[in-house]
Amino acid sequence: MAQSSQLVGRLSRLLRAVAGGPSDGVTTSDVARETELPRATTHRLLESLAVEGLLDRDGATGRWFLGPELYVLGTRAASRFDVTREARGSVRRLAEATGESAFFSVRRGDETVVLLREDGAFPIRSFVLYEGARFPLGVVSAGLVVLAYLGDDEIDDYLRRADLTPQWSATHDAAAVRERIARTREAGWSVNPGLVVEGSWGMAAAVFDAAGAPRGALTLTGIESRFRPERQGELGRLLLDEAHRLSRALA
Repeated sequence: MAQSSQLVGRLSRLLRAVAGGPSDGVTTSDVARETELPRATTHRLLESLAVEGLLDRDGATGRWFLGPELYVLGTRAASRFDVTREARGSVRRLAEATGESAFFSVRRGDETVVLLREDGAFPIRSFVLYEGARFPLGVVSAGLVVLAYLGDDEIDDYLRRADLTPQWSATHDAAAVRERIARTREAGWSVNPGLVVEGSWGMAAAVFDAAGAPRGALTLTGIESRFRPERQGELGRLLLDEAHRLSRALA
């Protein structure tokens, strides 16, 4: 049983690594590095997924892409899990009202995944977030606001087992994350002051399900000068209004 669970976990990590790669595909070495699996093991598992149609490999470049069978499975799952239809209007309105890039992300376990992006009219943008990007809870503004509205016991459990500092530096140790959680709860929205990429700021408001649990987040990102303290109140209220509207629609 343990071996079967381990294999499923490995295959899931491989699929996520390919999905999170650039539009021109990923190499076997890229996937091995991302998943921390031996290259030979990675290649064998990638080939097995390709046989099932879950992955596809370009014969000329050797790069890996998601396969056609995932599209078929995705369309079947969309009727139950697709929330982008309701969220698209909120993302578009935020982009139009602010000029910034707007996003909708959903929680998937210990991560947030970006599902939608809409760019506003302001010509300078941040490209930290993109559709399909995944970040651990507590890192980007979406992950921070989702984490902030979990129960205290769940937050404690997450911060005990998730060490964010190796990849995201000491600015993401447990004490620093807890401090940002407190500020988020006080304001109602989260702020990421360039902690992932210097000069690239983000703000987010949580979207809740019918039970009151944070299901995802609406986010605005841009350059630092567009997120000065005097403007954050305006942006925060816009985010909260749309997050409230979307929460009601999804519930």
